[in-house]
Amino acid sequence: MTLATPLLLSGAPGSPYTRKMLSVLRYRHIPYRFLLTGHNVPENLPKPKVALLPTFYLKEGDGPYEAAVDSTPLIRRFEKAFAGRNVVPADPVVEFIDYLLEDYADEWLTKAMFHYRWHYKADIDRAAAILPMWRGITAPKDELAKLSKLFADRQISRLYVVGSNNTTAPVIEASYQRFLDALSAHLEVQPFLMGGRPGGSDFGVFGQLTQLTHFDPTPMEETLTRSPRVFAWVDIMEDLSGLEPTEGDWMQRGAIPETIRGLLAEVGRVYAPTLIANAKALAAGAETVETEIDGKRWTQQPFPYQGKCLQWLREKREALSPADRKAVDDVLTGTGVEALFR
Repeated sequence: MTLATPLLLSGAPGSPYTRKMLSVLRYRHIPYRFLLTGHNVPENLPKPKVALLPTFYLKEGDGPYEAAVDSTPLIRRFEKAFAGRNVVPADPVVEFIDYLLEDYADEWLTKAMFHYRWHYKADIDRAAAILPMWRGITAPKDELAKLSKLFADRQISRLYVVGSNNTTAPVIEASYQRFLDALSAHLEVQPFLMGGRPGGSDFGVFGQLTQLTHFDPTPMEETLTRSPRVFAWVDIMEDLSGLEPTEGDWMQRGAIPETIRGLLAEVGRVYAPTLIANAKALAAGAETVETEIDGKRWTQQPFPYQGKCLQWLREKREALSPADRKAVDDVLTGTGVEALFR
């Protein structure tokens, strides 16, 4: 059944996944109503099983509202519910690469986003001051001061979830710098990751970069110094409602630029070994993930959701036809990503 519009969603400007999905809705011309978390979310709307941003409140026909989170499956649900201006490529080879890069953005780039925001004093001070005000712009100063401290303390205490700590900090920061270089090089070849039109990976990367390049001062300065092209691209991605895409604008499987392999090499260098080590820790029931990433020690708590991410990637590759799987494997060979599928 068709989803009722306007779609309702709640979120916040400081949430990369909220920004990701708002940009998708604008590009796809899907009517929506944005409910700022903490302000105007009606009490009668259902609560999600896991409180994540954004939360969509979806309704099919005359049925009740359901609360839905998790941006990647939501993007694919919307592909079926709304025609035109798709963000999932039709070619299964290109679509697999798009899915892989979106997963990397959602699950690895977010480590950089949380790390920079809650590791350095300047970034902590900005986030602690601004983020609580989105929930109550008229709150008195003394109340905001208390909220800011509580919010910062809570977020800093949760850095272990994404694997940001003093041991992993050099790995995360070096990876972000290489990613900026790789994306900047790619944007000299084509305007989006997936060609002349954006795919889910473009929106995934954009969501994380809204914070890394335009809010948090340390990575913002790093981006402006290292890659002003990436900084400008984030502004372009904010609202693509005026872009008029054609099927011919997708990247073609027979002409995948070397710059895509450059991005995949970063996925293979850091994200692939992290997923593999995490899966081994989960299987062993270990309390910590201990491995080496990019020649440096990596330690964090096991992350069950990323265990599912690895499973889904493997299932997605296995579901390809033999010819399509070979075409994907040819692209991945030598990037390090192929280790995920051994």
